[in-house]
Amino acid sequence: MLVLLAVALLLGSFTLSAVLTALAKRLAPRVGLVSHPKADRYHHSIIPLGGGIAIFATLATFLLAAAVTVRFLVAPGHLGSLAQRTGLDPFDFLHRFNELLIILLCAATLFVVGLRDDKRALGPFVKLVVQFAVAASAAFFADVRIEFFIESRIVTAAFSAFWIVVIVNAFNFLDNMDGASAGIAVIAGSVLLTAAAFSGQILVGGLAIVFIGTLLGFLVFNFPPASIFMGDAGSLVVGFFVALLTLRTTYYQQAGSGPWYPVMLPLIAMAVPLYDFTSVTLLRISQGKSPFVGDTQHFSHRLRRRGLTDKQTALTLYLATLCTGLGATFLYQVNLVGAILIVVQTILIVAIIGVFESTGRNEGPKTEGQ
Repeated sequence: MLVLLAVALLLGSFTLSAVLTALAKRLAPRVGLVSHPKADRYHHSIIPLGGGIAIFATLATFLLAAAVTVRFLVAPGHLGSLAQRTGLDPFDFLHRFNELLIILLCAATLFVVGLRDDKRALGPFVKLVVQFAVAASAAFFADVRIEFFIESRIVTAAFSAFWIVVIVNAFNFLDNMDGASAGIAVIAGSVLLTAAAFSGQILVGGLAIVFIGTLLGFLVFNFPPASIFMGDAGSLVVGFFVALLTLRTTYYQQAGSGPWYPVMLPLIAMAVPLYDFTSVTLLRISQGKSPFVGDTQHFSHRLRRRGLTDKQTALTLYLATLCTGLGATFLYQVNLVGAILIVVQTILIVAIIGVFESTGRNEGPKTEGQ
């Protein structure tokens, strides 16, 4: 039953996302929602934006449909039989109904701000303030926070809000090359889906499946050569849902007998986007620039200037993320020595990326844009 439900969620979200993306691709130019060639992009023609509309609409549709089904359409007397057939705990879902609505409201806020920025630039400060407000709201009111060995709700919420903002910006930064942000998010989502399965978290797993299907539907049109971009309306939402999945997935239970080191899974799975975000931010600051002013110093740009095509660049990014992500999935099955080897492997992979980032820095950024 659960397998059929998972397949239905994946195919349904994929289909709806693909249809909405195709629709957005046709309608976006009519309202002036397009991306013009910029110095921090390698496309040389006007490309429709609006992929973010399809991504958010698909995620919102499925989450609202699930909430309405359990909250209003399933008779209270049938909740027990539903739990037996699916393994899903509807009572837990009902308990978290308000949290789900807050999460959707947070995602909607990021979507609206991103869409406004796609149409006319808001500036980095405004977006950053909104991101922190959204992250704090999700952490405090929707319980999207880490609790590992920390009893203070304020401390865990503050740390979690910071993590959300970092991941949101990491995926916003990744949206600099065809297929990069969405493809890496699919891989990250798949790793987190595996973690949710190990922990028996059906609700989080279902959200991950819908998230993966949604991005795959968008990638039909965004994989190089892209015919539509997600824009900030998409990248901010994508980053938020990746952060949400990392924080709502259970990696370790103190009452259980399992090892503690699976808590490193999010850091290892996100090693590539986090390295890109950190290194580019430090480079821009060292050059006296705002870290939120775009340029061509990303890992993807380095690869592109070394002669790789757009497809080869995207696939290289995917492979690098897969290398760290696959290692992360084994944290549930290895002993301490194995966990140390996985961490060392991740560091070595990041070191290889560092070679690409450092080589040719004397070229300097070509110009600015974001």
